[in-house]
Amino acid sequence: MNRKKTLIYFLFFVTIVPAIGQNLTKKANIFLNSLSKELQAKARFSLENEERFNMNYVPIPRKGPTFHDFNAVQKAAAIDLLRSSLGNEGYRKTQEIMALEKVLRIIENDDNDTMPDGRPRRDPLNYHFCIFGNPSPDTPWGWRFEGHHISLNFTSTEGKISASTPTFFGTNPGIVTTTDQIGKEVLKEEARLGFQLINSMDAKQLKIALFSEEAPSDVQSRNQRKVTNLQPLGISYTALNEHQKQLLHQLLDVYLATFEPDFETRFRAKIKKEGFEKLAFAWAGSMEAGAGHYYRIQNPVVLIEYDNTQNNANHAHAVVRDLTNDYGEDVLKKHYELHHH
Repeated sequence: MNRKKTLIYFLFFVTIVPAIGQNLTKKANIFLNSLSKELQAKARFSLENEERFNMNYVPIPRKGPTFHDFNAVQKAAAIDLLRSSLGNEGYRKTQEIMALEKVLRIIENDDNDTMPDGRPRRDPLNYHFCIFGNPSPDTPWGWRFEGHHISLNFTSTEGKISASTPTFFGTNPGIVTTTDQIGKEVLKEEARLGFQLINSMDAKQLKIALFSEEAPSDVQSRNQRKVTNLQPLGISYTALNEHQKQLLHQLLDVYLATFEPDFETRFRAKIKKEGFEKLAFAWAGSMEAGAGHYYRIQNPVVLIEYDNTQNNANHAHAVVRDLTNDYGEDVLKKHYELHHH
């Protein structure tokens, strides 16, 4: 099968996979058992391996096998694991961001732009699978799915997802203006609700919410293992009117819908327990599309960042961090203390 047919097959395949319930440990082991010894050696790491914290969202060489390495059975098992780890919106965004690699290859029109392994720099199949530890309902383990503009990091304890952050999605183009994907905007609601919220504020509120006339060049948490230097900025939830509070909740919902439903429920409850009244919303840059803009939602538990500054403000990055439990570090610490390790 030639490259074009393989790509069409793959994109069709991931589109028709149905929504399924979560049995993450089982699906991870089905995936691992489908792999050859050589591919298992590429995919498997200890839970303590520093590679687990090697988050990146730019097109660089990575560890772990990709869809290029898999036969049809292995692809199906890999996609089943991915689909089981995300909510419907998270899976949709993952599919559509991967497909944007085709668009970038056409826009950039540079077939000579390759990675060190000789593969095209823009490649919807070049997304990597890494398993950390031994998937089991009784012991902690984790896994990662990562490539250009996607970094999804999962930790499992007691047979369920106990951490699903950092979660990063990026889109270039932010809004597609050419090819058969014209008009596609993967992170549409993240942008629409952000603009709606900031433009609903009066002059007094804007003095608090707007912290800079110029947007930062990227999300400020970058790929830090632990976010320690971002202080809450902007306007407090308590300073919003009822309509604005509703908009902020809608915006928060857009990000939380990315997660696998059971984890989403627990993460939402954790944010609520900390106190919605502790949420702050901050904005920098233009209040209209077409020029660089950035916003941040933050309380002691959650950090959400959205930045759209590159490529004439048509290249968006969005990330969710759990300030208390990224990579499951807090829940793993408690697990080991409980079991006297």
